[in-house]
Amino acid sequence: MITGASEGTGQAFARRIAAEGLPSVLLARRLGPLTDLADSIRAETGVECVSASVDLASDDGAQQVIEAVGDREIGLYIANAGADPNGAHFLDVDVEPWLKLMRLNVLTMMQLCHHFGGAMRARRRGGLLLVNSGAAYGGSSFMAAYTGSKAFELCFGESLWAELRPYNVDVLNLVLGKTDTPAFRALLAKNGLPEPTDWATPQDVAEAGVTRLPHGPIHNQGQAADTVGDERRSRVLMIEEMSKSVFGEKAPD
Repeated sequence: MITGASEGTGQAFARRIAAEGLPSVLLARRLGPLTDLADSIRAETGVECVSASVDLASDDGAQQVIEAVGDREIGLYIANAGADPNGAHFLDVDVEPWLKLMRLNVLTMMQLCHHFGGAMRARRRGGLLLVNSGAAYGGSSFMAAYTGSKAFELCFGESLWAELRPYNVDVLNLVLGKTDTPAFRALLAKNGLPEPTDWATPQDVAEAGVTRLPHGPIHNQGQAADTVGDERRSRVLMIEEMSKSVFGEKAPD
């Protein structure tokens, strides 16, 4: 199941997953591009895709997804939706766009991880791939809500990785740097900025996500020597050991 699948990295993930012969559920707000993508994948690979229009930023966004999936078994949830279309100081716009951003990046994502992650834990197999951003590592005057939401996603994903490891469920924060996406292009154009020459392609991102999924909790896309990811993994494991003396060590069911 891929959210934000209509364009950019979401579309690349859909094609990369289909290349493995796996059917998928493609979700985004715009149904037209999703339908075109699903038709294209079926024609090129013979792999079945189901598409549905959902609004992940709405109060019932998670429920819309759950209803669209129905009784299908989801073996991999790729949380790919979550760009910041505002590109503004926090106090310069009404609070509602920021609340929508938090529902999209935090609340809906968390609800879906709980729903589908719970089923994966019971089956003792599956994966949660959280497409994150380098913005998770620190604040910025133009990205207060966005960096806060991505920092939550980072720590949340690390914690789920530690929690679900005993159940054979992979969790990965795929942390992106500059990436060629329609949302990023639109933001650059809005602010009259040139396009970077060194940004990653959506295909680069999809390949990294699929390849690095078993090696969580973090992969910083595009970095051959991922020292930051290695350091954070060691920190998660250290805190996990320390926490056992407080919360007790629970054996897998």
